[in-house]
Amino acid sequence: MNIARSWFRPGFGKGCLQCIALGVLMLGLLLCTDSATAAGKSAASASPIRFGILPIGSAAESLEQWRPLLDDLQKRLGHPVTTVSVGSYAGLSDAIGAQRVDIAFLSGKLAVEAVTHQHMQVFAQFVRSDGAKGNVAMLVVRADSSIHSLDDLLAMPGDWRYARSEHLSVTGYTAPEAYVFAPHGLNSDTFFASVRIGDHQSNLLAVANREVDVASSNNPDMDLFRRNFPQEAAQLKVLWRSSLIPSGVLVLRDGMPASLRRQLTDFLLAYGKGSGEAGVRERANLARIPDLGGFAPENNHVLQPFVDMQYTLLRQQAEHGQWVSRQAQQARLVQIEKDYQRALQPLLSH
Repeated sequence: MNIARSWFRPGFGKGCLQCIALGVLMLGLLLCTDSATAAGKSAASASPIRFGILPIGSAAESLEQWRPLLDDLQKRLGHPVTTVSVGSYAGLSDAIGAQRVDIAFLSGKLAVEAVTHQHMQVFAQFVRSDGAKGNVAMLVVRADSSIHSLDDLLAMPGDWRYARSEHLSVTGYTAPEAYVFAPHGLNSDTFFASVRIGDHQSNLLAVANREVDVASSNNPDMDLFRRNFPQEAAQLKVLWRSSLIPSGVLVLRDGMPASLRRQLTDFLLAYGKGSGEAGVRERANLARIPDLGGFAPENNHVLQPFVDMQYTLLRQQAEHGQWVSRQAQQARLVQIEKDYQRALQPLLSH
Protein backbone atom coordinates (compact mmCIF):
# COMPACT_ATOMS: atom_id res chain seq x y z
CA MET A 1 0.00 0.00 0.00
CA ASN A 2 1.25 3.50 -0.82
CA ILE A 3 1.19 5.17 2.59
CA ALA A 4 1.88 8.65 1.27
CA ARG A 5 -1.03 8.39 -1.14
CA SER A 6 -3.32 7.05 1.66
CA TRP A 7 -3.08 10.34 3.60
CA PHE A 8 -4.83 12.13 0.75
CA ARG A 9 -7.29 9.64 -0.50
CA PRO A 10 -10.87 10.91 -0.74
CA GLY A 11 -11.97 9.00 2.37
CA PHE A 12 -9.49 10.84 4.52
CA GLY A 13 -11.60 13.88 5.46
CA LYS A 14 -11.27 17.24 7.05
CA GLY A 15 -12.26 15.93 10.50
CA CYS A 16 -9.27 13.60 10.61
CA LEU A 17 -6.92 16.45 9.75
CA GLN A 18 -8.37 18.45 12.66
CA CYS A 19 -7.78 15.51 14.99
CA ILE A 20 -4.14 15.35 13.93
CA ALA A 21 -3.71 19.10 14.44
CA LEU A 22 -5.27 18.84 17.90
CA GLY A 23 -2.95 16.00 18.79
CA VAL A 24 0.12 18.00 17.74
CA LEU A 25 -1.08 20.98 19.79
CA MET A 26 -1.63 18.82 22.89
CA LEU A 27 1.80 17.26 22.49
CA GLY A 28 3.34 20.75 22.32
CA LEU A 29 1.51 21.85 25.45
CA LEU A 30 2.69 18.73 27.30
CA LEU A 31 6.28 19.40 26.27
CA CYS A 32 6.02 23.05 27.43
CA THR A 33 4.49 21.97 30.73
CA ASP A 34 7.26 19.42 31.28
CA SER A 35 9.89 22.09 30.49
CA ALA A 36 8.33 24.59 32.91
CA THR A 37 8.09 21.93 35.61
CA ALA A 38 11.73 20.98 35.07
CA ALA A 39 12.76 24.66 35.23
CA GLY A 40 10.79 25.12 38.42
CA LYS A 41 12.40 22.07 39.98
CA SER A 42 15.82 23.34 38.84
CA ALA A 43 15.24 26.76 40.48
CA ALA A 44 13.95 25.15 43.67
CA SER A 45 16.96 22.85 43.84
CA ALA A 46 19.51 25.59 43.00
CA SER A 47 22.34 25.97 45.48
CA PRO A 48 21.39 28.68 48.00
CA ILE A 49 23.26 31.95 48.34
CA ARG A 50 24.89 31.72 51.76
CA PHE A 51 24.95 35.08 53.55
CA GLY A 52 27.31 35.47 56.52
CA ILE A 53 26.23 37.90 59.23
CA LEU A 54 28.69 39.52 61.62
CA PRO A 55 27.04 39.44 65.06
CA ILE A 56 25.97 42.82 66.45
CA GLY A 57 24.54 41.97 69.84
CA SER A 58 23.66 38.26 69.83
CA ALA A 59 23.66 36.02 66.76
CA ALA A 60 19.86 35.60 67.02
CA GLU A 61 19.36 39.35 67.27
CA SER A 62 21.57 40.00 64.23
CA LEU A 63 19.65 37.42 62.20
CA GLU A 64 16.34 39.05 63.13
CA GLN A 65 17.68 42.47 62.07
CA TRP A 66 18.80 41.23 58.64
CA ARG A 67 15.87 38.92 57.86
CA PRO A 68 13.54 41.42 56.06
CA LEU A 69 16.34 42.59 53.74
CA LEU A 70 17.38 39.01 52.95
CA ASP A 71 13.75 38.03 52.30
CA ASP A 72 13.57 40.84 49.74
CA LEU A 73 16.84 39.66 48.18
CA GLN A 74 15.48 36.13 47.82
CA LYS A 75 12.27 37.37 46.18
CA ARG A 76 14.13 39.64 43.78
CA LEU A 77 16.62 36.99 42.65
CA GLY A 78 14.20 34.08 42.65
CA HIS A 79 17.03 32.22 44.31
CA PRO A 80 17.14 30.72 47.83
CA VAL A 81 19.12 32.73 50.40
CA THR A 82 20.30 31.08 53.61
CA THR A 83 22.12 32.69 56.52
CA VAL A 84 25.34 31.76 58.25
CA SER A 85 24.78 33.42 61.62
CA VAL A 86 27.45 32.79 64.24
CA GLY A 87 28.08 33.94 67.77
CA SER A 88 31.65 35.16 67.28
CA TYR A 89 33.98 36.87 64.83
CA ALA A 90 36.20 33.79 64.79
CA GLY A 91 33.23 31.57 63.95
CA LEU A 92 32.39 33.68 60.91
CA SER A 93 36.03 33.75 59.79
CA ASP A 94 36.17 29.95 60.05
CA ALA A 95 32.99 29.62 57.97
CA ILE A 96 34.43 31.87 55.24
CA GLY A 97 37.73 29.99 55.27
CA ALA A 98 35.82 26.71 54.84
CA GLN A 99 34.01 28.24 51.82
CA ARG A 100 30.61 28.00 53.52
CA VAL A 101 29.85 31.67 52.80
CA ASP A 102 29.17 33.37 49.44
CA ILE A 103 28.49 36.93 50.61
CA ALA A 104 29.09 38.48 54.02
CA PHE A 105 28.90 41.59 56.17
CA LEU A 106 32.30 41.99 57.86
CA SER A 107 34.16 44.50 59.98
CA GLY A 108 37.52 45.74 58.74
CA LYS A 109 39.89 43.21 60.27
CA LEU A 110 37.73 40.24 59.29
CA ALA A 111 37.43 41.68 55.79
CA VAL A 112 41.21 41.98 55.47
CA GLU A 113 41.54 38.30 56.39
CA ALA A 114 38.79 37.37 53.90
CA VAL A 115 40.37 39.32 51.05
CA THR A 116 44.01 38.40 51.67
CA HIS A 117 43.55 34.71 52.53
CA GLN A 118 39.97 33.52 51.88
CA HIS A 119 39.15 34.40 48.25
CA MET A 120 36.66 37.21 48.86
CA GLN A 121 36.38 40.69 47.33
CA VAL A 122 34.87 43.91 48.71
CA PHE A 123 32.01 45.35 46.65
CA ALA A 124 30.19 47.70 49.06
CA GLN A 125 30.61 49.66 52.28
CA PHE A 126 28.05 50.44 54.96
CA VAL A 127 26.76 53.99 55.07
CA ARG A 128 25.44 55.17 58.43
CA SER A 129 22.00 56.69 58.77
CA ASP A 130 23.66 60.12 59.14
CA GLY A 131 25.59 59.60 55.89
CA ALA A 132 28.96 58.84 57.52
CA LYS A 133 31.00 55.88 56.27
CA GLY A 134 32.57 55.03 59.58
CA ASN A 135 32.19 54.23 63.26
CA VAL A 136 33.91 55.40 66.41
CA ALA A 137 35.57 53.08 68.93
CA MET A 138 34.95 53.82 72.60
CA LEU A 139 36.05 53.01 76.12
CA VAL A 140 33.08 53.15 78.50
CA VAL A 141 32.85 53.35 82.31
CA ARG A 142 30.06 53.94 84.80
CA ALA A 143 29.03 57.56 85.23
CA ASP A 144 29.87 57.33 88.95
CA SER A 145 33.27 55.71 88.32
CA SER A 146 36.41 57.13 89.89
CA ILE A 147 37.97 56.87 86.41
CA HIS A 148 37.41 60.37 85.04
CA SER A 149 40.01 60.38 82.24
CA LEU A 150 42.49 58.20 80.39
CA ASP A 151 45.19 59.49 82.73
CA ASP A 152 43.20 58.11 85.69
CA LEU A 153 42.86 54.78 83.91
CA LEU A 154 46.49 54.43 82.85
CA ALA A 155 47.91 55.63 86.18
CA MET A 156 46.80 52.52 88.06
CA PRO A 157 47.96 49.31 86.37
CA GLY A 158 46.57 46.14 87.89
CA ASP A 159 43.64 47.90 89.60
CA TRP A 160 40.86 47.78 86.99
CA ARG A 161 38.72 45.05 85.41
CA TYR A 162 38.34 45.20 81.62
CA ALA A 163 35.74 43.79 79.20
CA ARG A 164 36.72 43.71 75.52
CA SER A 165 35.89 41.88 72.29
CA GLU A 166 37.85 39.26 70.38
CA HIS A 167 41.15 40.06 68.68
CA LEU A 168 39.34 40.16 65.32
CA SER A 169 37.18 43.08 66.45
CA VAL A 170 38.45 46.49 65.28
CA THR A 171 36.52 48.74 67.68
CA GLY A 172 36.43 46.14 70.46
CA TYR A 173 40.15 45.34 70.48
CA THR A 174 42.49 46.72 67.79
CA ALA A 175 41.59 50.42 67.99
CA PRO A 176 41.81 50.78 71.80
CA GLU A 177 44.99 48.72 71.78
CA ALA A 178 46.60 50.74 68.97
CA TYR A 179 45.52 54.21 70.11
CA VAL A 180 45.35 53.96 73.92
CA PHE A 181 47.50 51.18 75.36
CA ALA A 182 50.34 50.41 72.91
CA PRO A 183 51.51 54.06 72.60
CA HIS A 184 52.19 53.93 76.36
CA GLY A 185 54.05 50.65 76.08
CA LEU A 186 51.08 48.78 77.57
CA ASN A 187 49.20 45.63 76.65
CA SER A 188 45.61 45.46 77.90
CA ASP A 189 45.89 41.73 78.58
CA THR A 190 48.58 42.36 81.21
CA PHE A 191 47.68 45.92 82.26
CA PHE A 192 44.32 45.11 83.84
CA ALA A 193 43.62 43.05 86.93
CA SER A 194 41.29 40.88 84.85
CA VAL A 195 40.12 40.76 81.25
CA ARG A 196 36.71 39.49 80.19
CA ILE A 197 36.03 38.73 76.50
CA GLY A 198 32.49 39.01 75.15
CA ASP A 199 30.24 40.79 72.68
CA HIS A 200 29.71 44.55 72.96
CA GLN A 201 26.25 44.32 74.49
CA SER A 202 27.19 41.93 77.30
CA ASN A 203 30.36 43.94 77.99
CA LEU A 204 28.39 47.17 78.38
CA LEU A 205 25.93 45.39 80.65
CA ALA A 206 28.87 44.15 82.75
CA VAL A 207 29.98 47.78 83.31
CA ALA A 208 26.47 48.85 84.28
CA ASN A 209 26.23 45.93 86.74
CA ARG A 210 29.66 46.76 88.27
CA GLU A 211 31.10 43.42 87.13
CA VAL A 212 33.92 45.25 85.30
CA ASP A 213 35.24 48.82 85.47
CA VAL A 214 35.74 49.62 81.78
CA ALA A 215 34.63 48.13 78.47
CA SER A 216 35.42 48.69 74.80
CA SER A 217 32.54 49.44 72.44
CA ASN A 218 31.48 51.60 69.46
CA ASN A 219 28.72 54.05 68.63
CA PRO A 220 26.32 51.62 66.83
CA ASP A 221 26.48 49.20 69.75
CA MET A 222 26.03 52.03 72.25
CA ASP A 223 22.92 53.14 70.35
CA LEU A 224 21.61 49.57 70.37
CA PHE A 225 22.34 49.27 74.10
CA ARG A 226 20.42 52.47 74.80
CA ARG A 227 17.40 51.04 73.00
CA ASN A 228 17.59 47.64 74.69
CA PHE A 229 18.66 48.75 78.19
CA PRO A 230 17.75 52.43 78.64
CA GLN A 231 18.07 52.44 82.43
CA GLU A 232 21.47 50.74 82.41
CA ALA A 233 22.69 52.95 79.55
CA ALA A 234 21.87 56.05 81.59
CA GLN A 235 24.43 54.87 84.15
CA LEU A 236 27.30 54.83 81.63
CA LYS A 237 29.65 57.47 80.22
CA VAL A 238 32.15 57.43 77.39
CA LEU A 239 35.71 57.83 78.62
CA TRP A 240 37.46 57.85 75.22
CA ARG A 241 36.50 58.05 71.54
CA SER A 242 38.67 57.23 68.53
CA SER A 243 38.73 59.13 65.28
CA LEU A 244 36.39 57.82 62.57
CA ILE A 245 37.12 54.22 61.57
CA PRO A 246 35.81 53.04 58.16
CA SER A 247 32.51 51.16 58.33
CA GLY A 248 32.04 47.46 57.79
CA VAL A 249 31.90 46.12 54.24
CA LEU A 250 30.12 43.55 52.10
CA VAL A 251 32.30 40.94 50.42
CA LEU A 252 31.59 38.39 47.67
CA ARG A 253 33.25 35.05 47.05
CA ASP A 254 35.62 34.76 44.09
CA GLY A 255 34.30 32.50 41.35
CA MET A 256 30.63 33.37 41.81
CA PRO A 257 28.88 33.41 38.40
CA ALA A 258 29.08 36.88 36.87
CA SER A 259 25.34 37.17 36.30
CA LEU A 260 24.54 36.30 39.92
CA ARG A 261 27.27 38.64 41.18
CA ARG A 262 25.78 41.46 39.11
CA GLN A 263 22.24 40.79 40.40
CA LEU A 264 23.45 40.75 44.01
CA THR A 265 25.44 43.95 43.76
CA ASP A 266 22.75 45.81 41.81
CA PHE A 267 20.09 44.86 44.35
CA LEU A 268 22.08 45.75 47.47
CA LEU A 269 23.54 49.00 46.14
CA ALA A 270 20.06 50.20 45.13
CA TYR A 271 18.31 48.98 48.28
CA GLY A 272 16.60 51.77 50.22
CA LYS A 273 17.25 54.39 47.55
CA GLY A 274 13.93 54.11 45.69
CA SER A 275 10.89 56.36 45.93
CA GLY A 276 7.31 55.62 46.94
CA GLU A 277 6.06 52.95 49.33
CA ALA A 278 8.70 50.43 48.27
CA GLY A 279 11.53 52.84 49.12
CA VAL A 280 9.97 53.68 52.49
CA ARG A 281 9.61 49.98 53.34
CA GLU A 282 13.20 49.21 52.31
CA ARG A 283 14.56 52.09 54.40
CA ALA A 284 12.59 50.78 57.37
CA ASN A 285 14.20 47.36 56.84
CA LEU A 286 17.66 48.97 56.76
CA ALA A 287 16.91 50.86 59.97
CA ARG A 288 16.44 47.52 61.76
CA ILE A 289 20.19 46.97 61.37
CA PRO A 290 21.92 49.29 63.89
CA ASP A 291 22.74 52.67 62.37
CA LEU A 292 22.59 51.45 58.76
CA GLY A 293 21.36 53.84 56.08
CA GLY A 294 22.40 51.89 52.97
CA PHE A 295 25.36 50.68 50.92
CA ALA A 296 27.89 52.53 48.77
CA PRO A 297 30.00 50.88 46.05
CA GLU A 298 33.57 50.12 47.18
CA ASN A 299 36.52 47.85 46.50
CA ASN A 300 39.42 46.31 48.41
CA HIS A 301 41.19 49.69 48.73
CA VAL A 302 38.82 50.67 51.53
CA LEU A 303 40.54 48.14 53.80
CA GLN A 304 43.95 49.82 53.85
CA PRO A 305 43.26 51.80 57.08
CA PHE A 306 42.72 48.50 58.91
CA VAL A 307 45.99 47.07 57.61
CA ASP A 308 47.73 50.29 58.64
CA MET A 309 46.16 50.14 62.11
CA GLN A 310 47.27 46.56 62.66
CA TYR A 311 50.77 47.43 61.40
CA THR A 312 51.00 50.37 63.82
CA LEU A 313 49.86 48.19 66.73
CA LEU A 314 52.33 45.40 66.00
CA ARG A 315 55.24 47.84 65.61
CA GLN A 316 54.39 49.55 68.89
CA GLN A 317 54.18 46.22 70.69
CA ALA A 318 57.52 45.14 69.22
CA GLU A 319 59.22 48.42 70.08
CA HIS A 320 57.98 48.41 73.69
CA GLY A 321 58.27 44.68 74.31
CA GLN A 322 60.93 42.86 76.30
CA TRP A 323 63.38 40.96 74.09
CA VAL A 324 66.23 38.58 74.75
CA SER A 325 68.39 40.64 72.40
CA ARG A 326 68.33 43.65 70.14
CA GLN A 327 68.75 41.28 67.19
CA ALA A 328 65.57 39.39 68.09
CA GLN A 329 63.62 42.63 68.28
CA GLN A 330 65.00 43.77 64.93
CA ALA A 331 64.09 40.45 63.32
CA ARG A 332 60.52 40.87 64.58
CA LEU A 333 60.31 44.41 63.17
CA VAL A 334 61.59 43.19 59.78
CA GLN A 335 58.96 40.43 59.74
CA ILE A 336 56.19 42.92 60.61
CA GLU A 337 57.28 45.09 57.70
CA LYS A 338 57.25 42.12 55.28
CA ASP A 339 53.80 41.01 56.48
CA TYR A 340 52.51 44.56 56.07
CA GLN A 341 53.72 44.82 52.47
CA ARG A 342 52.29 41.39 51.68
CA ALA A 343 48.88 42.34 53.15
CA LEU A 344 48.78 45.51 51.04
CA GLN A 345 49.20 43.71 47.71
CA PRO A 346 45.63 42.36 47.24
CA LEU A 347 44.22 45.70 48.41
CA LEU A 348 46.14 47.76 45.86
CA SER A 349 45.65 45.41 42.90
CA HIS A 350 41.85 45.78 42.67
